[in-house]
Amino acid sequence: MKPITTILTCFVANMLCLSVYAQTQQSNYLTFKKISFGTILLCAVIIFLALVAIYQYRKFKKVSRQLKQRTADEENILNNLTSEQIEALLRSKGQSGKNPESSGGSGSGFKAMLLLIALFSPDWIIAQDANQKQLMTQPGIIITVLLLLLPLLFAAILIIAKANNAMKRMVAEKKRTQANSLAEQLTKIDQVQLKHELEQREIGVKAAHQVGELSGSAMPADVKGILQNVHPEQEVHFTAVKKRASTRPPVDPALAKLVVWYLGCAAFWLVVGTGIGEYVGIKFIAPDADHVSWLSFGRLRPVHTNMVFWGWASLGIIGLGYYVISTVSNTKLYNIKMGWITLAFINAQVILGTISLMAGINNGGGEFREYIWPIMALFAVGLILVLVNLFATVGNRTTKEIYISSWYIIGALMFTVIIALTAYLPFWQNGLGETIIQGYYMHSGVGMWFTLFTLGLLYYFIPQQLNRPIYAYSLGILAFWTQVLFYTVIGTHHFILSPIPWWLQTVAIVGSAGMIIPVIAATLNFMMTFKGQWHKVSNSYTLPFFLTAAVYYIAVSLQGTAEAFRYSNMLWHFTDFTVAHSHLGFYGIITFAIWGGSYAIVPRLTGKEPPHHLVGAHFWLAFIGLLLYAIPLMVGGTIRGTMWMNGEPFINSVVKMFDYWLWRAIGGSLMFISHVIYLYNFYKMTASRTEEIDVGTEAMRQLANQSPSSSN
Repeated sequence: MKPITTILTCFVANMLCLSVYAQTQQSNYLTFKKISFGTILLCAVIIFLALVAIYQYRKFKKVSRQLKQRTADEENILNNLTSEQIEALLRSKGQSGKNPESSGGSGSGFKAMLLLIALFSPDWIIAQDANQKQLMTQPGIIITVLLLLLPLLFAAILIIAKANNAMKRMVAEKKRTQANSLAEQLTKIDQVQLKHELEQREIGVKAAHQVGELSGSAMPADVKGILQNVHPEQEVHFTAVKKRASTRPPVDPALAKLVVWYLGCAAFWLVVGTGIGEYVGIKFIAPDADHVSWLSFGRLRPVHTNMVFWGWASLGIIGLGYYVISTVSNTKLYNIKMGWITLAFINAQVILGTISLMAGINNGGGEFREYIWPIMALFAVGLILVLVNLFATVGNRTTKEIYISSWYIIGALMFTVIIALTAYLPFWQNGLGETIIQGYYMHSGVGMWFTLFTLGLLYYFIPQQLNRPIYAYSLGILAFWTQVLFYTVIGTHHFILSPIPWWLQTVAIVGSAGMIIPVIAATLNFMMTFKGQWHKVSNSYTLPFFLTAAVYYIAVSLQGTAEAFRYSNMLWHFTDFTVAHSHLGFYGIITFAIWGGSYAIVPRLTGKEPPHHLVGAHFWLAFIGLLLYAIPLMVGGTIRGTMWMNGEPFINSVVKMFDYWLWRAIGGSLMFISHVIYLYNFYKMTASRTEEIDVGTEAMRQLANQSPSSSN
């Protein structure tokens, strides 16, 4: 973890330096491009590559030392065998092995990798004169340098991956050689003496402690194998030991493959979509970063929102929904093929929609400037297939009752079909009618698709991870029906004090106030389920995500209620406060819930755990990044709204927001880093990799293959 910590520390330090510099340039906010942005970027890339190279070099040296040294176990072979290996050896009548030196032939390849990385160092920056330095402030030059760096970065990543795989193969081959030598050496030991020593050793192994209960400063002298996990130096643990995923009954392999593909595609779109969002956020403080029409803010912003809506969140919740519905219904998914068709349709929608938005082809009247209707039709067809699939699965359930998660998930699918038809039918898409419909569509899309579906997931995962039933089924039903009643009428609270009818505005405000009922009911249900089980949060790597989603649900929902009232709406609406509110809701509730669900079920589906420390890094970077993103925007949005209400010039509010936008970029950067870590964790949970070889077990396998009984 030290290299990762170093990288993050350097990144945060650079961001803070930029913040200090920006604050010293208060008279020149809009000329941030005067900073040698390209030079800073190049230096950051070089520092990153250097840190990675150092980390890889240290790792390679460590592996080389392990391979070059003869194992001290050769002199005391029997003391390193487990009880199972001893029994296997006794059954094989005593065949065995030894330990040759390994070659470090891959060192030259790794040095070549370091040389290639060293070539990335832009020495020409040091030699350039004052006039040449000005080139690095030009957006066109920066874009060109970025385009040149991207292939080099990908090449560096590929070389690092190849080096890691080479080291793994070297270690595996070395262990096989050691196992072969061990098997040969054991065959040379006197059979009577071997049997006696093995029996004595087996007694010691079976009496060994499973945990390092004993401690002391002296080196242990243990002839019976009682002591385990003895280290000459004390270890300091900075993080709590997390509980591994519990073993559960196997899942249908076809369903497991489908769910993993949904979550994998979702993780990919998350990184791509938020990477675009990161670039859009940087444009707030460096608006002249490029002059390419396809990369303009007006085109990339809807690419970002639509990609995380349909590519990340929709695929994520649908994939988890397949698993949850089939599990609570205690039956197989109705039709696996329908699931694959939906996956293809939604991925095609995101790809085609991204190209069309970047080309300037969009639904211009939409709240988020969504994809045009032929592209959205792909999502609509996929959504109908999901509804039919899950509805039939619930109908085929082997349980008597319909669990509350099924209520929420099926309800979300049904309402979203209605919402999509309402938003895209052309009968009312003119003037104020379009404004009203768009308000209904946008808000109901968030509340009746993403939030309602996510609540259904939480009603399954929170009790399942706590290993106890939901606190009150009746509270869940109350929350469901009151959400259906109130949430479907509050869309127009985004247009308070607009030319739409006053009574319609009032209905939206009343509906927003009524949302207090389902929000408190659902949150109370979740928190009471946690009651008496809070200690489980500290040693679980999934519960913190679900707890965060539940807390943000009540906080953001009540904030939305407060924002609907006329004065607060006049103060905050159309400011960055709304941006912060929407990110707190979509990111804090939906995204954290999908992450928790992924970490909860993927290890069960694949049998592979994520690196627990990296799960912690993912959680805290996302959590802290969201706060650094949202809180400054809320403060800045409030100040900006006050300036508007006081009649100050609009440009003054733009200048005033510079510092807050800088913090937005810093927080967004931390969030984006967490997404990359999540993608890596997902890879670790799903990738097929070489099985770790135990020398003793491999030696016993070779002995079994060599035994006369196996040959007969």
